[in-house]
Amino acid sequence: MNAITINGAAYEVADAELELSLMRYLRERRFLRGTKNGCEKGLCGSCTVVVDGKAIRSCRTAMKKVIGSTVLTIEGMEYPDGSLHPIQRAFLDAGAVQCGFCTPGMEMSAYALLLKDQSPDRESIRKAMKGNLCRCTGYQHIVDAVELAGKIMREQGISPEAGCLAAPRKTS
Repeated sequence: MNAITINGAAYEVADAELELSLMRYLRERRFLRGTKNGCEKGLCGSCTVVVDGKAIRSCRTAMKKVIGSTVLTIEGMEYPDGSLHPIQRAFLDAGAVQCGFCTPGMEMSAYALLLKDQSPDRESIRKAMKGNLCRCTGYQHIVDAVELAGKIMREQGISPEAGCLAAPRKTS
C-alpha cells in the first residue's frame, strides 16, 4: 500500500502517481496550491514543504521517495479555528510579504528551522533560508520575521507544531 499523510490526512497514492514530483502531486492531485511551481529545478525554494520535520524542495522529490512520510504544506499551518500560525503572523507583522509568491516556501523553511531551534541567531536563520529566493523583500524582513516568530513562540510557550492542522514528526 502506498500511503502518505498530508496536513494530517492520510491518502493512498496510486502506482501511476509514484513518478510524479511531490509538488505536482500536491498541486494537481490534492489541489494544495500554496506549494508554488517556481523553477522546477529545486533552485528557488518556492515549492518548499516539510517532510518528517525537514524542509525539502517538492519539485525535485519523487512521490515514491516520500511514501510513508508525513508532509506539511502551508495550508496545514493554519490553526483549526482559521487563525494564523505565529510564523505566518510574524511574516505579516515584519513586512516580510511582498508579492507573496515565495512566502509559502519561506514560511515552511522557517517552520523546519524553528522545529529544531526556537532561538536561532540571525546567521542560522540566513543559513536555513539560503535555498529560498525572493525578488521583492531584500531578505532583511524575512530574517526579522523568523526571529520574531521564534520570540513569539518562546514568550507564549508554544512549539511550532502546536495547534497546526497537521504536525510532522521531528527528526534529527
